[in-house]
Amino acid sequence: VSSAVTVVRAQVQQELAAETTEGTGISINCSHPNIQSYDFIHWYRQFPGRGPAFLGSTLKGSKELPDPPGQLSVAADRRSSALWLARPQRGDAAVYYCALRD
Repeated sequence: VSSAVTVVRAQVQQELAAETTEGTGISINCSHPNIQSYDFIHWYRQFPGRGPAFLGSTLKGSKELPDPPGQLSVAADRRSSALWLARPQRGDAAVYYCALRD
């Protein structure tokens, strides 16, 4: 007889919506209070009718993003992160996700 134990922890919390005008930078925030030291923070975006597209990932600090132009940044305590879109255009309207993975 074998038994399995599944541990589920709330990984991330994100705001429901963020809005800006074309060309005005915007920060999309993600909270991950239960992050582990080995977890990478990944960001994706998804356009209607398409699958999620990987934007970038980081463990700590900040990282420049070429497309869309912007930056990923992680708080010093790693309990939150943000995706900064420097010059968002109309075509950047999408659902943006953060996720944790080791």
